[in-house]
Amino acid sequence: MPKKGYRKRLKFRADVVCSESVTVADYANADPAIVKSGRLKKAIANAFEKEVKLLCGLEASQGPVQEVLSSAADEAKDVNDSSEELDSEEGDWESRGSRKKKNKRRKENGEGADGEEYPIDIWHVLAAYIRPEDICRFALICKNAWTVTCTAAFWKRLYRRHYSLDVDLPFRFQPDSLSKMRFLRARVIRSLFHLYEPFSLRVSKSPPLPDSTPSTLLNSKCLLFWVNKVSGTRAEPMWEFNFKFKKQPTKVKNGCAHSLLLPMQYKDVNFNPDSDCYLLRVTTLNFIFTSVVMGMTLSLFTINVSTDMRHHRVRLEFQDSPLFQGKRLRGEPGVQVVLDPVHSVRLMDWWHPQFPMLPHS
Repeated sequence: MPKKGYRKRLKFRADVVCSESVTVADYANADPAIVKSGRLKKAIANAFEKEVKLLCGLEASQGPVQEVLSSAADEAKDVNDSSEELDSEEGDWESRGSRKKKNKRRKENGEGADGEEYPIDIWHVLAAYIRPEDICRFALICKNAWTVTCTAAFWKRLYRRHYSLDVDLPFRFQPDSLSKMRFLRARVIRSLFHLYEPFSLRVSKSPPLPDSTPSTLLNSKCLLFWVNKVSGTRAEPMWEFNFKFKKQPTKVKNGCAHSLLLPMQYKDVNFNPDSDCYLLRVTTLNFIFTSVVMGMTLSLFTINVSTDMRHHRVRLEFQDSPLFQGKRLRGEPGVQVVLDPVHSVRLMDWWHPQFPMLPHS
């Protein structure tokens, strides 16, 4: 006989309780609060769970029931999320449209410009208090400030502010040279390296040998080359090998360079044929025969220790054609210039006091 209290349990089948048995459509007429929240109320969920347990006889097993409840809640939540996404997208499009309308109104009313444009006379007054090392920063403020730095009055006033009778200036930098408008800007800048102490100290403190090999001259064209004999403290004379280079113009995308055009009346004032030129001066202890490299492009420049470990060695390599993307063409022979032993190496910009000036400048 069966034991007392024994009850026959129904065998559980997974296909009886599944997500297909209960769908969101069954709750279409339910309370809207249930659908909006995406979750069933606890009282309704407990009643539904109890009913399922009674039908299936699964008081101890709660896993399938939880799956049914979670699937129904997830489906309701997905519906709510999709509706919220649609609402948010519609709101974004409306906000974008309103922004475009506001920007269009601002452009029509002239309210889109930020700040105010001051007359050029104010910038002329402010330019009288600018230090020579701050001219570039001042010119970058706005177009009117840049235009002031292009005028002849600006450079003449800058020269008079720093001119001193105690300084021995070359004849080309004397006050009488200010009457010539051509090369005026270049002459004033070069004279400041004699008159203005911060600039003159910068030149005097430059070391005889650079800390690292400068890469400024790569892909530059050699315009001139000459050798000078120098008599110094040594019993034997030294030799200066001078190479004048000009930087190749950089290519700009779409063939246009985004730069301001100089005013026509001030082109002579700002004209400078040596603006992109450098002078490489290598002083050696002995005279060295070298090849002719004028008109060739510099592709390699190194400064190493000499074989005697007491001096330095300079190696220059030139090509007939410019470098393509910083690389030499294959199979093109180059001309090497090796200077050893080297006493000093100096790289000078066009404004350096020792940079050779053109006769007409």
